[in-house]
Amino acid sequence: MTDNNPNTVDLSWKRYLLPPIHPEGVKILLVFIGISFVAGLLLPFLGWIGAVLCVFCYYFFRNPDRVTPEGDSLVISPADGIVSNIKEMVPPEELDLGTEPLTRVSIFMSVFNVHVNRFPVSGTVHKMKYRPGKFVNISDKDSEDNERQEISILTPSGKKVGCIQIAGLVARRIYCPLKEGDKLEAGQRFGMIRFGSRLDVFLPKGVMPKVVLGQVMVAGETVLADLEGKQKKAEGAVK
Repeated sequence: MTDNNPNTVDLSWKRYLLPPIHPEGVKILLVFIGISFVAGLLLPFLGWIGAVLCVFCYYFFRNPDRVTPEGDSLVISPADGIVSNIKEMVPPEELDLGTEPLTRVSIFMSVFNVHVNRFPVSGTVHKMKYRPGKFVNISDKDSEDNERQEISILTPSGKKVGCIQIAGLVARRIYCPLKEGDKLEAGQRFGMIRFGSRLDVFLPKGVMPKVVLGQVMVAGETVLADLEGKQKKAEGAVK
């Protein structure tokens, strides 16, 4: 699956310096620009500070195109970031993923990562549960107190994959317009989290990740697991 014409590849400077930004970021960027303009009229140095903040805002909400590997059984990374944890644990009961421990892969996103999230597998939104929460660091904790959007996905083969958006310390702003019954393709954009966050993926029983702790992930491109294949427990996995 590709975002653009598969027969063309953009190699221009715009790909790197002027990527498109997410619609949710446009209104925030306009607010930054307005405040910076007014501040600059009052004190010029504040205008320069505002300009830097506007550039950061644009950079944070960037929404680059991605090319997703083909394969109905592939689980694709839903987020840019680093694999911060691989752990066996019982998934949230609301997601109807069973009561046995499953492998959970956590991907930590810093403020410098792309924060647009992508569907990890092709399938139907089976269950959703939103939980409000607190401002808590999420880099290396189970994060039960954080704001989160829990999603379970039913694949065409009948397997279920869990995907949980977790907001972090700086802000609690999860954007997820999905609803139960929606059908999406692997790699398709489905939401975002603002200013530092984490994505957890629960794999079906017996499916092991193809990634390891500390690996850099690219949303919509990095293969996280294969639903039809098995692999030895990933290095660094924690029970």
